Amino acid sequence: MTIMVTGGAGYIGSHTCADLLAHGHDVVVVDDFSNSTPEAVDALRLVSGRDVASYRADVRDGAALGEIFAAHPIDTVIHFAAKKSVPESVQVPLDYYDVNVAGTASLVRSMTEHGVRRIVFSSSCSIYGDAHPEPLNEDDPPGPTNPYARSKLICEQLLADACVASTDLSAIALRYFNPVGAHPSGDLGEVPTGHFDNLMPRLCAVAAGQADKLQVFGTDYPTPDGSAIRDYVHVMDVAEAHRVAIDHLDDRAGMRLLNVGTGTGVSVLGLIDAFTRTCGVPVPYALAGRRPGDVASLTADPSRIAAQWGWRASRDVTQMCQDAWRFAVRHPVGYQA
Repeated sequence: MTIMVTGGAGYIGSHTCADLLAHGHDVVVVDDFSNSTPEAVDALRLVSGRDVASYRADVRDGAALGEIFAAHPIDTVIHFAAKKSVPESVQVPLDYYDVNVAGTASLVRSMTEHGVRRIVFSSSCSIYGDAHPEPLNEDDPPGPTNPYARSKLICEQLLADACVASTDLSAIALRYFNPVGAHPSGDLGEVPTGHFDNLMPRLCAVAAGQADKLQVFGTDYPTPDGSAIRDYVHVMDVAEAHRVAIDHLDDRAGMRLLNVGTGTGVSVLGLIDAFTRTCGVPVPYALAGRRPGDVASLTADPSRIAAQWGWRASRDVTQMCQDAWRFAVRHPVGYQA
């Protein structure tokens, strides 16, 4: 198939492109490079050994999208393009609704105009909030606690409504938990630009001596060690889940929701310990207060995707740490080295 991947130069998008290319699909990357770099597409070409069509475009630009749809026989869209920082979303909520919600509406409108009826949407476990016993399953009602999570929920609702209006539209929203790790080659990984707060790249920066200490936000959560618990899932498992989702888009029309996680929660302090033991590198850290919008714990119930598709995440925390550190060592200043 020919698959448009919006946000395809970003962390999860680029790894998904690598998996798609490895399995014979053609990829068209659409990215405005606001939180990524064109060098990520070069890295993608390197690890895949294949050419990749790439366009600098904002998904809110309907004219630009129309030109891309007209230039390629696109079968399916995987939609990653979005702003994604919880703390930043609290500070600039309108930016998150503009980019995430308006961008999704623009994309679906352009898809409809060009006869593309298949989309996999990058959703988030943050939609669940902090109001349910764990593990979290797809039937738990949403309880988002920050503008980022609310924007993702609105996008899910937008897609559901679009499926009602266009009965031949098939949409799958993957609510994944906390992707970490990197491509096993060590040449494709997480290289955020601008504002970022993901734990693993900050942890690797401290381990590499690029920062003095890692800040651990929140020490008084109702968890065994007081730090927040997350379901960390290898980015290559997340990428694989998107490819498997493509294979199931034609199962039926309409909107579906599925969790992508391991089902095992690891605290922030636990991840630091696992990284130190696995990679043999100490990670100094400092304890700090909670960040606005964060929740105590998010752990998936991944049984539905396993039952429906026979798919499970297969990589453990050790492999997540090893792959993330391999990329950090090979590329200490990102894709420039």
